[in-house]
Amino acid sequence: MQDVTAEPLAHGLKQRHLTMLGLGGVIGAGLFVGSGAGIAVAGPGIVVSYLIAGALAMLVMRMLGEMSAAMPASGSFSVHAERALGRWAGFSVGWLYWFLLVVVLAVEATAAAQIAHGWLPAVAQWAWVLIFMVLFTCANLAAVKNFGEFEFWFAALKVAAIVLFLGLGLLAVFGVLPETEPVGFTHLTGAAGGFLPNGWEGVVSGVLAVVFAFGGLEVVTIAAAETEDPARNVARAVRAAVWRILFFYVGSMLVIVTVLPWTAQQAGLSPYVTVLDAIGVPAAGQIMNIVVFVALLSALNANLYGSSRMVFSLAERGEAPKGLLKVSGGEGGGVPRRAVLASVAFGFVSVLLNLLWPDTVFLYMLNAVGAVLLFVWGLIAASQLRLRRRIEREAPQTLTLRMWGFPWLTWVTLAGLGGVLVLMLTDDAARPQVMWSAGATGAVLVVAMVRELRARRA
Repeated sequence: MQDVTAEPLAHGLKQRHLTMLGLGGVIGAGLFVGSGAGIAVAGPGIVVSYLIAGALAMLVMRMLGEMSAAMPASGSFSVHAERALGRWAGFSVGWLYWFLLVVVLAVEATAAAQIAHGWLPAVAQWAWVLIFMVLFTCANLAAVKNFGEFEFWFAALKVAAIVLFLGLGLLAVFGVLPETEPVGFTHLTGAAGGFLPNGWEGVVSGVLAVVFAFGGLEVVTIAAAETEDPARNVARAVRAAVWRILFFYVGSMLVIVTVLPWTAQQAGLSPYVTVLDAIGVPAAGQIMNIVVFVALLSALNANLYGSSRMVFSLAERGEAPKGLLKVSGGEGGGVPRRAVLASVAFGFVSVLLNLLWPDTVFLYMLNAVGAVLLFVWGLIAASQLRLRRRIEREAPQTLTLRMWGFPWLTWVTLAGLGGVLVLMLTDDAARPQVMWSAGATGAVLVVAMVRELRARRA
C-alpha cells in the first residue's frame, strides 16, 4: 500500500467542525421544502421511501468512510477511484463532482437571494447573489477554520430546528400542546388510503423523489484531510453522521404524516410549515423561511469549499492546471486560494446563466448534473470493492472503520444505484436528467481516455 503524501493544506478544522459538517451537510432545502413532493406520491409510505434512500446513502458513506480513514486525502473519492481503477476514474469522478458543485451552487445562491429579496425588496435579487458570493468567497480565502466556524453554526441551527420540530411534533401527537387532541396513529393507517395509498409503486416513486436529498455527505471526507488526525476524525464523523441523519430524516417524515393526514400537504409549501401552522406555532412560515435561508447559505459555503478542494486535488495529481496548487502562507495559511477563485469564478458564471436564462441554458446545465451523484456513488462502491482487498493485504492496521457485510452489501448498493437509474429512465420528469447527465459523463470519460492513451504513448 502506498503511503499517503502529506497534504500542503492547513490542519485548521477541529473534530467538532467535522462532526457538525457531517450532520448539517445534507440537512438542506431538499428536506425542508422538497420532501413535500415525496409525500405527494407516497403518502405515509414516504417513511419507507426515506428508509430505503437513507440506507443506500448510509452504505455509500460507510464505504467512503472506510477508504478515507485508511487513506485520507483532500480529493477523497477521486483519489480512491484513481488508486482502485486508474487515472481515468479519478479524473472523471473528480471533474464531474466539481461541475456538480459549482452548478448547484448557483441554484442555492439564487434561492437564498429570492428569500432575502422578499425581506428587503429595495435590494435587487442580483445584488443579494453578489453579496452572498463575495461573503463566502472571502470566508473560503481566509483560514480554513473560518469555513469550519461558519459551517459549525449553520449546521447547529439546522440541527436545533429539526430537534425542536421533532419535540413539538411528538407533543402534538400525544395531545400535550394547548388546543390539541391526541391523534395516535390514525393518520398513518386509517385515513386517505391507509399507510400505502399509492401502493409500493408510490414508495418507489418516493425513493426517486428523495434519494438526491442525501447528497452532500461526501464533503465530510474531503474536509477530513484538513484536520490534525484525519483517519481518526473521519471515522468518528462518519459513524456519527449516518445514523443521526437517518434519524432526523425518517423521524421528521414520521412526525409530519402522523400529526396531519398526508392529503393536508399543499404543493409548493414546506410540509414543516403546514405542521407548525396546524399545531399553532405563530409565524411558522417566516420561521421556516429563516431556517431554509440558513440551509441554503450553508450548502453554498460547503459546495464552494468542496469544489475548491476537489480541483486542488486534481491539480496535485496532474489532472488540472498546476497553477491551482499555490497555497497561502503565513498565519492562517495553507489555503488553496487559486482553487477557490477558480471554483467561484465558474460559480459566478452559473449564477449569471441562472439569472438570465433559467429555463434554457441553465436548465440544460442543471440536467447535465442531475444524475451525476449516482455516478459518483457508483464509483465509490466500485473503488471500495477493489481497495478493501488491497488494504487488507498491505496495511490492515489502517482499517479502523469497516464496511458492513463486505462484499455483499457493496454489491447490494451497486444494484440499488442501478435500480434508481432505471427508475429515472422510466420517469418522464427524470429522464432528461439521465440523458443529459449521461452525455456529460460520456464527454468527460472520452477526455479521460484520450489523456490516458497519450500518457501511455509518451
